[in-house]
Amino acid sequence: MLRQLYISNFTLIDTLDIRFNPGFSVITGETGAGKSIILGAINLLLGQRADSKSLKADCSKCVIEAHFDISQYDMRDFFVSNDIDYDAADCILRRELNSSGKSRAFINDTPVSLNTIRTLGQQLVDIHSQHQNLALNEDDFQLKTVDIIAQDAELLNEYRQRFTAYKSTKKELSRLQAEIEESRKNEDFMRFQHKELTDANLTEGIQEELERESEKLSHVEDIKTALYATDAILNADDCGDGVLNKIKEAIKLLDNLRNIYGDITPLAERLESCYIELKDITDEISSEEDNIEFDPARLDEINGQLDKIYTLEKKHQLTTVAELIDLRKTIEKQLSKIENYDAQLAELEKLEKLQLEKCIDMAGRLSAVRQEAAKTIEKEMLGKLVPLGIPNVRFSVNIENKELSINGCDKVTFLFSANTGLPMQPVSHVASGGEIARVMLSLKAMISGAVKLPTIIFDEIDTGVSGKIAEKMGGIMQEMASAERQVISITHLPQIAARGATHYKVYKEETETGTKSRVQVLDEKERIYEIAQMLSGTEVTDAAINNAKELLKKI
Repeated sequence: MLRQLYISNFTLIDTLDIRFNPGFSVITGETGAGKSIILGAINLLLGQRADSKSLKADCSKCVIEAHFDISQYDMRDFFVSNDIDYDAADCILRRELNSSGKSRAFINDTPVSLNTIRTLGQQLVDIHSQHQNLALNEDDFQLKTVDIIAQDAELLNEYRQRFTAYKSTKKELSRLQAEIEESRKNEDFMRFQHKELTDANLTEGIQEELERESEKLSHVEDIKTALYATDAILNADDCGDGVLNKIKEAIKLLDNLRNIYGDITPLAERLESCYIELKDITDEISSEEDNIEFDPARLDEINGQLDKIYTLEKKHQLTTVAELIDLRKTIEKQLSKIENYDAQLAELEKLEKLQLEKCIDMAGRLSAVRQEAAKTIEKEMLGKLVPLGIPNVRFSVNIENKELSINGCDKVTFLFSANTGLPMQPVSHVASGGEIARVMLSLKAMISGAVKLPTIIFDEIDTGVSGKIAEKMGGIMQEMASAERQVISITHLPQIAARGATHYKVYKEETETGTKSRVQVLDEKERIYEIAQMLSGTEVTDAAINNAKELLKKI
């Protein structure tokens, strides 16, 4: 229940502090007095997007704050899941708007997102304004009404989960089918590429190894000449002028000095080690000289293999054999996937079929529940609309089968006829403005019995009606407010205004700083005068006063 509304610096309102009572309250006032401003502030509080134009002129900050008593409604889970302090007796919603257009939202002084305050607001207040009568044109509104009366939220939620899973599988199946089609187109080319890469016998480091061997075989004569010359320098056995012979002679000379010059021994030993190392080098050079042979066939084979590698690298715009090997492995994986496509496709098709069958089954169960709810709606609507001055009314909830969607397989249309002999048609096509207002009020009254909403606000839902019908509509709102629910009606009709347990009047006041909107709680005498003025206009007559008293006595 809305207990208090505080508004600061919002359009024509500088400061407004209204305390609301339980039960049925009415708000009256002349057109343009500011009733819509108060409603706009509440909408802003409940998560509507902010506009800096709503800020009172020459003010830097606007604040709208409401206090709710939610002790009779189990809402603890919302606060726990959003990490917000829970106070059932005093739940505070606040919006702040600055001149730059930026706004902030708070729940119990905890900063929250606009979506969070909107989610909570939808559970606290239902505002029905004139434009919402257009909702009768909307399939979603009509279906939602049936679902509320059917109380099928748990079944509908389970169906939606299954339908979402089915759509996800269907999407994955379509993706796989497209992938298969594209892969099949490229399969032959991929197999050709794979064979080409496989036939190249690529291994890590093979390019460098082949390039080294090619370089060696291309310069065999230069290598052999250099090795022969080196061997001759080191060995030269024939003439004795080789380096090894010279070192060997030097070693003998140093050995002869050891007995008379012992300090030379380390140098002699080092020179001997050099001799041994050089002798070993000479032997290996001789061996290499014997092994080096020109092999034109092998050179052609190596260059041919290198040409393949260079061609593949250029073709695939790669620079190393390692990259070619990675490409070959990638193609292998793609070909492996192609080979497994049939199994994947069969598995997904089986899953999609199973999920679709479950969705169809659950949609059928939803339809059955909705069909039963439709009978209840038809019966209750007739019971409400006949007393509201439509004696020949016919009202039907038509449920047709349609393609599966997130809400099931039902298309709901409210059919209506106010006159005998005329066929029923969609209510928005044939009902007058006053009839639509009565239909919407009846629907709201029925819905409120199924949904525990703490506060319902009607904004001139009585448009197009008057007299006894207005009294009946006021009675319905009054009855709605008796079921642990707060109902507030913004009205121009005295018959409805007289029904309120609390009566608020919105009026304009001219001040030194400009026009301001004010709200006043009327006492009994003020209320009689206000209702009399609504009856007679600007000039309040004795007859209007007496009529107002009679209206109030009926309550």
